[in-house]
Amino acid sequence: AVRNNTSSSCFQFNSCRDTLLNTIATFFHHRHFVCCCIKPGFHTNYKNMDRRGQQGQVVLNTSDVGSLVVSGVKSFAKKHKIITGSYLFGIIVLLIGGTGTKLTLDKQRAYNDIMNTIDVDAEYHASNRYAQANANYRATKGWFTCDSSCQRNKRKMEDAKLDLDAILKEGYGRMSDAKSVAGLFSEVGVGEAKDSFWASFASGKRFAKRQSMWDAMFMGMRSMGRDESLIEYVLKVLLQVLINFSLGLIMALFVFIFGLWSIIKSYQPDPLTAMAFFLSAVCAAFAFVTTYLLLFYGAAAGGLYGVAKLAESNARIEGAQGQRRPVRNRPHYQ
Repeated sequence: AVRNNTSSSCFQFNSCRDTLLNTIATFFHHRHFVCCCIKPGFHTNYKNMDRRGQQGQVVLNTSDVGSLVVSGVKSFAKKHKIITGSYLFGIIVLLIGGTGTKLTLDKQRAYNDIMNTIDVDAEYHASNRYAQANANYRATKGWFTCDSSCQRNKRKMEDAKLDLDAILKEGYGRMSDAKSVAGLFSEVGVGEAKDSFWASFASGKRFAKRQSMWDAMFMGMRSMGRDESLIEYVLKVLLQVLINFSLGLIMALFVFIFGLWSIIKSYQPDPLTAMAFFLSAVCAAFAFVTTYLLLFYGAAAGGLYGVAKLAESNARIEGAQGQRRPVRNRPHYQ
């Protein structure tokens, strides 16, 4: 009975462990991913095949995970100096120049004076005229034909569009003059760049959440068809969530970088200032996205490690209880 209880507890822990490793191996399409038995009180042993087909055993001590992570970070930093330098420079920009320089009273007054010259009412009325003209044109337009009334509404729509574009161009020009007074590294320029980044960042997270929801639903349908366990399904969903957030935030970073130059151009800076601001903003955005993803990965890995340690401790407790359980000898009748 003692032997059966101990073996059953070890089997439960090994099955949970094997499900975790097999799910990761299946997800990343590892062909040579062989797991061995984990016994309480011993180190974790993994038998792996090298490229020559020979078998080697790697001993992993869970207490040395921190030192392995530190050594891996040091090795990556030595091999990729440009990426590491950009990340560190971005962290410095986030800590030191995150808000921009404050405008003086003279610059604030000049900025407000130029911004007040923008005719907002003219833009509003021009937008309404264009919307009304466009609605009339589409109401009289046929599928493949356009009669005289349609042509007349089309000319009105085009004239309204020209007027709106001229008013908007004048407004953008005055706004650009006001921004040039404030400066690119001022709180106005930095604030506009931060607003653009946060908009792209929120869009990337919405994409990741929406995609993860659909992936979880379709994975659940496939899991029911394949008769998979709940643990395997949860691990697959977790890995897919990590991939979706990585893709969404990386795409958000590139969208921010592509739209950053239009913001810089509107401040009419000199080439040296424009290049310095562009590199600073790109490095800061890269550092923030990288830190966010690393924390996200760390939280997921910490959760999985905690679940594995909990399963291991439960297996040990069940094994100890089974060993302490007295064995009652029943009388044997012949």
